[in-house]
Parts: sequence; structure tokens; C-alpha cells
Amino acid sequence: MFFRTVEESFELSDRQKEGYTTEPLLPSTPAHRTYDYILVAHKVNDDTDLKAQRQRAFIQQLEKKNITVTTIFHDDKVFFGLRAPIEMFKDYQYLLKVSDSCNWCGDVRGSITQATRIRIVHFILHQTFINTGENLKELLVKDVFETMFCLHERKKQKQLKRKWARWSGLFTGQPVNEVKCYFGEKVALYYLWLGWYTKLLVPAAALGVVVFLYGLAFFNTNPLIKEVCQSSIIMCPRCDKRCTVWELSDTCTYAKVSHLFDNEGTVAFAMFMAIWATLFLELWKRHRARHVSQWKVYDWCEEEEELILEIVNDPNCKPKQFRHSYLRSTLVLILVTLMLMLIIGLAHALVVFRVVAAPLMSEGRWEFIRDHANTVAVMLGAVLHYVTIQIMTRVNRWVSLKLCDIEKTNSFAATERNFTVKMFTFQFFTLFSSLFYVAFFLGRINGHPGDYVRIAGWRLEECHLSGCLTDLFIQMAVIMLLKQTLNNIFEFIVPWLKSILTRNTTKKLQRKCGHCYRKSCRDEQGRVEPCDICKLRHWLSNYNLANTDAFSLFNEFLEMVVQFSFTTIFVAAFPLAPLLALVNNIFEIRLDAIKMVRLERRLVPRKTNDIGVWTNVLEAIGVLAVIANGLVIGVSSDFIPRLVYRYRYGPCANGSTHTHCMQGYINDTLSTAFVTHQAVEKDFLPNQMFTNGFNVTQCSYRDYRSDEDYTLTSQFWLVLAVRFAFVILFEHVVVVCKFIAAWFVPNNPIHVKNDRLHDKLSRLKEELRELKRSISTDV
Repeated sequence: MFFRTVEESFELSDRQKEGYTTEPLLPSTPAHRTYDYILVAHKVNDDTDLKAQRQRAFIQQLEKKNITVTTIFHDDKVFFGLRAPIEMFKDYQYLLKVSDSCNWCGDVRGSITQATRIRIVHFILHQTFINTGENLKELLVKDVFETMFCLHERKKQKQLKRKWARWSGLFTGQPVNEVKCYFGEKVALYYLWLGWYTKLLVPAAALGVVVFLYGLAFFNTNPLIKEVCQSSIIMCPRCDKRCTVWELSDTCTYAKVSHLFDNEGTVAFAMFMAIWATLFLELWKRHRARHVSQWKVYDWCEEEEELILEIVNDPNCKPKQFRHSYLRSTLVLILVTLMLMLIIGLAHALVVFRVVAAPLMSEGRWEFIRDHANTVAVMLGAVLHYVTIQIMTRVNRWVSLKLCDIEKTNSFAATERNFTVKMFTFQFFTLFSSLFYVAFFLGRINGHPGDYVRIAGWRLEECHLSGCLTDLFIQMAVIMLLKQTLNNIFEFIVPWLKSILTRNTTKKLQRKCGHCYRKSCRDEQGRVEPCDICKLRHWLSNYNLANTDAFSLFNEFLEMVVQFSFTTIFVAAFPLAPLLALVNNIFEIRLDAIKMVRLERRLVPRKTNDIGVWTNVLEAIGVLAVIANGLVIGVSSDFIPRLVYRYRYGPCANGSTHTHCMQGYINDTLSTAFVTHQAVEKDFLPNQMFTNGFNVTQCSYRDYRSDEDYTLTSQFWLVLAVRFAFVILFEHVVVVCKFIAAWFVPNNPIHVKNDRLHDKLSRLKEELRELKRSISTDV
């Protein structure tokens, strides 16, 4: 094992000598234990090898920037420990002080935290080029270096494990300030947002359970369910050739399940969730303002910090100019359109699968599958949709990155915003294209006996007589449960198994270090340099953890925002979605904490004052939720047809008081097809019209059509007009409520505004006092 180090210089910079500050910005005692970054490469014994030459060239470039490099060899790998000079951080502090947006930050004075050191060195490493023009990203791709990572701080890591990253703290609060100090403001804001989202899910989940129990309370007494279960009506075959006529009473169970999610309570619940989404966002803005004001990053600008880091890295650097090209923008727009067309095409493929699968399963060997062919087809379609989501997630990410490369943005923050918008758009279409078909097209474009719509000779599927909402519920439940459950299992199991398999190497070094009696190896104050074995043990323990990158936090945000979409957009079809989200998030917070603190390499701490473009995405989802829920209730559910029947065609509308107002509703929604009709005769074979030993001469199907010429009746047009009127009324009422809620809840609490006012005044007074002291010193 070979060990080499270069001592660090701790002299005052010229700017400090000239009197810009009267106090040392950093503590005078050097913390030798601290390394800002670690590079790992494969050992190359041949000095003439191109990889070895590139390694040396990159290390030499770092040393020219006065970065101390400590090299340790271990087996077939070489570890480079990097420690930046104190002058680099003092330059950073000075530039923060004179900047426009970052001068209110707490990093302007006092010692530089390890999180800030890591962020600065991370930027410098990626902006260091060798003589061939290659940077670290390209060297990693070409396997010149194997990996890079920043180190966990053992003392703070233990504190976070004890306070936060443990399953026993499932229902305890989060130490957000400690998370901010260790992982940076960006990670802290994610957990702050996730905790707030989970807390506000409690009333939504409670009301969703009430709506579900409301439907359950009338499970056995509802007249619509009784009418289906006690019916002797013969229904038309569900598919061509293989399917036969069937009795309406065979779907008694399906009708009961449909009523659980398609009842009067879902209308009020959908309105509540639309207003809830607005209140959640407005209250989140206030919650965020309190914390970012406390953290002194209220006016922080990521682009300006990136400019400061450019100067720290190279004082002679040139700014990256803003660029715009109509040609590139047009190309990106065309490629995005083509990608969305591909995703929608996959949704059509899922439709074809369901159309083909239902009739094939209706003639299967198992009686259960034959009797519930449509339901099984819906569930298999949902599982296939989940598999498609997993595959397309990787494709969407690759395409989004390539599109961002075409755009050529001038900062990492701008690239991150553009990538987020593109990736979420692709994911949204991947997840919801199939759901939109089920919600708004299933059973409405399939035609009628004598004029069925077919795809490649296969008849389109139909809705159940109790409505299409149950199909939407099944699709959502399967995708939501599979996505949340399986994703969480794989997120935790993979890094956990890796930590177990690689633990032996670290234990071996720990035993070896037990024979070392140098006091420096056991010093916990960080005042002296530890031996090479202690260094290597710490580095290996971090090296063996699961890798993290710029996508690690993005993936967590994307997962939660997609869940938010499920919770709000089609909540009228699935009132239990907020409950599932609440249960998932309670475990998700701790799972992510355990993963970040115990099982993964330390994330590069990023300083920010908001969750970024995700706020705009959430606001767009809130608006879309109003439109989608209005359409689900008005178009997909049977709420409007039942309403029209009750007050226009039902017994109560005709003055009858001896029967229930909804008595005869199911029969009213059915039309009759006669086999003797020439067009109908072509659709149904003789063997399809045979049941219980009898030949059937007529069958029923769901539609408002004349029994003679199969034209649409006046009741159909009345129901359609009321549907559209309800959608317009619902959306206008809810949008007005959203605007009132947004106006009523200000984004910033008054005490935050006052605190910022006092802080600015104090800072200006302090600047004036420093100026006067400097003038008096010069005199």
C-alpha cells in the first residue's frame, strides 16, 4: 500500500490582509480528517497506457488549482482524496457578499460548512479539463476514473440515524434543519414538502373513507343493485362468434362494487379534492417561506451562485451567453411531438390487447375466467400497462436528456428545469393515456348491434351496465398499488443487499486497524492526520454504498408528483386514492431517509430556496384535476343519467309515491335488438343466441336507441345536454372556489416579511459600520 499527501497552506489571503474583514472567516485549527471529494480509478501499472496518462493529467490540473491530492492504493484500485485550499472558500464567501441575490445567505460570514465545501469542489471537478479537452464526465464514461463521491460525516451521520433514519421514528417529526445542514437545502425542501403533503393528506383520506363507507352503507338496500341482481333480462353477446347471450343478474357482484365508487358522495368529494389541491399549494408556499427565511436563502439565485463558482474555478472565465435558436426549438418541438405520438400509440396497443384478450378468455378452460373475462382483461391490461411504464421510464429519461443537449442551456439550473418539464410530460402521457381512454372513450365508441365498431376484425369492449367507473377504478388501483409497492421494495432492497455483500471488506480493514497504536488514528477531534488505514476504511465504507447522482432526488420528486396526480386527477373514480397515498408516504419518508443516510453515498448538497419548476407542475395538475374530475362525473359516471331519470322519467317524476324514485332505472337504460333484423342477424351467429336450452330471438344492450330503426332517442340528447351543462357548471364553480382560496391564503406570512425587513436593515447598518471602520483604519 502506497501513501502520499501534500500539506495544505493556511495563510491569510490578500483581501483579508487589506482589511476587508476583521475576523478570520474559518477556524484556525485545520480539520485534517475532512476530505471534500474522493476519486476512484482502476490501478494501471503501465505508465504509457492512455488511461494512466489521462489520470495523471487530470490530477495535475487539480494540483494547479492548489487542491491537495492524497493517493492510496488498495488491491486493484487507486483512491484519490481531494482537499480544496482555504483561499478558494474565502473567495467564494467574498463573492457571495458582493453578489445581488446571494448576499443575504448565512455562508457570507463564519466558517464554511462541509456541505458547502462539497458543493464547491463538485463544481470545480466538473469544470476541470485536461489538454485533450475532456472533462471529468467524459473521463468517467471512458473508464479513466471508475467513480467519484463525497464522504459521509460520521458524527452527523450517527445523529441523523438516531433522530431520523430509523423505522421506529415512523410517526415522529423530521429534523429538517439538521437535514439541511447535512444534505443541503434542496434535499431538505424535498422532505419538508413531502412531510407537508403527507400531513394534508389526512383530511382528504378521511373524507375518502367516509365516501367509501357511504356507498358501503347502501350496499344491500340500493334499488339499482337489487334491480340488477334480481333481473331476468337477457343481454346481447359481449364479443363475436365465441360469446353467447347472458343474464344481467350474472353481474350482481360487479354492480355492487360499482356502487361503492359511483354514488352521490363522489361528486362532493371531487369538488373537495379540487379545492384541497389549491389550498395545499398555497399553504405549502407559506410553509416554505418560513423555512427558507430562517435558512437565509429567501432571495437565493442558483444561476448567480453558478456564476460565482465559475469565477472561483477560473478568475479569467467568460460567462456562458444566453442563446436561442429557432431551428433548435423547432427540432425539439417536433421530437417531443413524435415522442408523445409514440406513447399514445402504446396506449392504443393496450386497448387492442384488451379487445383481443376479453373474447379469447371468454372461451377459456376455467369457469371463473370465462364468467369474468372482461374484468380479468382489464386487470391484465393494467399489469401490462405497469410493465410498459417501467420500460418507458428509462426511454423517457434518455430522450429528455438528449433533447436538453440539443437546447444548449447556459446553466445547470436551466437544464434541470427543462429536463424536469420534458420528463414529467412524457411520464404523464405514459401513465395516463390508457386511463384517459378508460375514463372517456371506453364503451362510448363501440357501436351497437348491427353496427359494431371493430379493430382488425375484433369488436371494441363495452362498459358494464352500472357504468365504466369500475373499470377506471381497477386500472388505477392496480397501477397505484404495483407502482408504489414494487418501487419501494426495489428502492430499499437493492442498496440494502449491496451494503450486506460489501460489508466484509470494511470489517477486515477495521480489524487490521486495531493493531495500530498511533494516537492520531483514534483522535475524534479531527485535529491531526489519521493513518492511511483509517482513511481507507472510511473511504471504502462510502465506496461500497449504493451510487447516487443528479437524478437521485429527481426520481423521488417525480414519484411523489405522479402520486399527487393519481390522488387528484381521477379521484372521483377512486376515493380511496388519498388513503393509499397517505399510508405509502408515511413509510416513504423513513424509507428515503434510511436509504440516503445508511445505504447510499452522500448526495451533493445543493443550495436553493424552492422546489423549482415542480411548483408549476403541481399547479398545472391542480387545474387538470378540475377538468378531469368534472368530465369523470359528468361523462364517465352514471350520476347524470340517474339524475335525469329521477326528475324526468322515473316514478317520482310521474307522480308515483308508492315506489322508489329510481325503480326501473336499469331497464330504462337498455335498448332491445331483434335477431330478425337484417343488420343484427349478421353480427350474431345462431349458436350465440342459445342459453339454458332455449333460442333467444331478442337481447338487450346499453344505449338510448329506438327498438325499430336503432336511432338515438330524445332521452339520449337530453342526458347529453345535461352532462355538458354539469361539466361547465362544475368547472366554473370549482375554479372560482380555487381562486378565492388562493386569494384568501397569502403566499408569505406577515412575520416572514417583517423578519426579512429587519434582517435587511441590520445588514445595511453593519455594512455601513464596516465601511466607517475601514475608513478610520486607513486614516
